[in-house]
Amino acid sequence: MLNRREFLGGMAGIGATGALMPALLAAEAKEKWPLRLSTSSNHFRQLPIEEACERIGKLGFEAIDIWSAFQGCPHLDDAEKRLGPEGLKELLAKNNLKLFAFSVYVGGYPKYAELLGKVGGGVAVQGSPGGGKPEELTTRMKAFLEALKPQIALAEKHNSRLAIENHGGSLVGSVDSMKAFVDLNQSPRLGIALAPYHVQAGKMSVEEAIRACGKQLLFFYAWQHAGGLGELPGHGPTDFAPWVKALAEVGYGGYLNVFTHTHVDADAMSAALAKSRDYLKECYAKTMAG
Repeated sequence: MLNRREFLGGMAGIGATGALMPALLAAEAKEKWPLRLSTSSNHFRQLPIEEACERIGKLGFEAIDIWSAFQGCPHLDDAEKRLGPEGLKELLAKNNLKLFAFSVYVGGYPKYAELLGKVGGGVAVQGSPGGGKPEELTTRMKAFLEALKPQIALAEKHNSRLAIENHGGSLVGSVDSMKAFVDLNQSPRLGIALAPYHVQAGKMSVEEAIRACGKQLLFFYAWQHAGGLGELPGHGPTDFAPWVKALAEVGYGGYLNVFTHTHVDADAMSAALAKSRDYLKECYAKTMAG
């Protein structure tokens, strides 16, 4: 009996084409794709960063996305001023957490580039300017990518990557604009942070958006368009299994970052995140078995 790799090699050797080979390759990629979960410190912005990390670690998340001052989150600025890179590394290690990202919607990447690099490097998530007319998309996207070159150079220096989020109404806010971004972007240090909340709000397909981003997908929010804690996986109406399947098929290499903008007390948030964690594991098991 041939294993899958031997079979695929044999099929390629005899010139197999058409629908069969892509389907087999997708199945192989999906089988090997690991589920890795993270969440954002902003969920516990009322707590010191030490307590936020402790809760996130105890919930079993593998990694963390640390927020700057958007919605008043103090964590990233506090880590920079009080802990420094060594202190932050020690805090993460104590709680068995890896650093996935800094979300720098306030302050911008250059302010935190050195800290991100010294902690080990990661993804810096930020936004893009407002969108324009469809006929201006290519011109505006080229100008945006050109303007990012100094930040790309910083990312290269500090062993990090930049991920641009698809906020509603922004330049990188539609599936077409994501395709334009991917076509024009030449830097492996630059990619997209995909927020399904905004994709759904724009009546677009999340699976199509994932495939449009492809290998340039650097950050994925496990976040749906719903009210309150319904934004979280397993709380609102969206079935996340097709999203997990699409992520596996494109070989997404980051974490699924469980997310909501809804703010509740720490114990309620911990319980809500635990439900999301378990739900995503169920989606993953179902997807891998299908």
